Amino acid sequence: MRDCCFRPASPRSAPWAQRALAWASRVARIVGPALGLVILPVHAQQAASEQVMRAWATQGQQWVEAQLASAAPPAHGLRLEAQVGPLDSRLQLAPCARVEPYLPTGTRLWGRSRMGLRCVQGPVHWNVFLPITVRAWGPAWVVTQPVQAGTRLAVSDLEPTEIDWAESATPVLARQDDWLGLEVTRPLVPGLVLRQGMVRPPQVFTAGSQIRVLIRGQGFHLYATGAALSHGHLGQTARIRMPNRRVLTGTVLDRETVEITL
Repeated sequence: MRDCCFRPASPRSAPWAQRALAWASRVARIVGPALGLVILPVHAQQAASEQVMRAWATQGQQWVEAQLASAAPPAHGLRLEAQVGPLDSRLQLAPCARVEPYLPTGTRLWGRSRMGLRCVQGPVHWNVFLPITVRAWGPAWVVTQPVQAGTRLAVSDLEPTEIDWAESATPVLARQDDWLGLEVTRPLVPGLVLRQGMVRPPQVFTAGSQIRVLIRGQGFHLYATGAALSHGHLGQTARIRMPNRRVLTGTVLDRETVEITL
């Protein structure tokens, strides 16, 4: 019975094996970095250790914190916090002498986003991404009782609190002057944080009302009377039909006056 064993490749097959290995190396060098991955040929160095990868993630955390510290102070005294997630443990990254953190184009350090790490000095110039969460703690107002649409907000309807502003893209109404006496645009439930779009100036007249129109021009002003084509809210615009059927748009000054600047 013939022994089972592996025989060395014949001299004739050796050149083919060398060519295949060289081809695989070229593919690894070209395709891997283009995909943001690391595909190492068999003779490349071993992948970076878990400890080194954790150190790269820590470097990313420190870089993000430095970016936040060097930025202009946030409005309303917001307190910023950043948390950078770990590198994917399934990655097999080649060793790198210098790793450079960066923000991808269009990325903002606000809420949930990502940052990049790229190897700029090593056998393979890889590029990977880490998740980032930036929180911005600051003042806000939360609804304490049900409020119906159209109601003017009073001090008893809300109470101050602190929230993460970056949790939502809609800006927070941080000051009492931003909402006190304004009209609610939709029903509000307890626990809801007050944000832009939830309130508007109070309505002072309805469509169809006869309105005094103050027309201002360069060096003159005059008064006329027109019919409101839309509801009037203080400080907002309203459309007025004049006696000659012309429709003008002006700013609501009070319950009976709209100002139009020519």
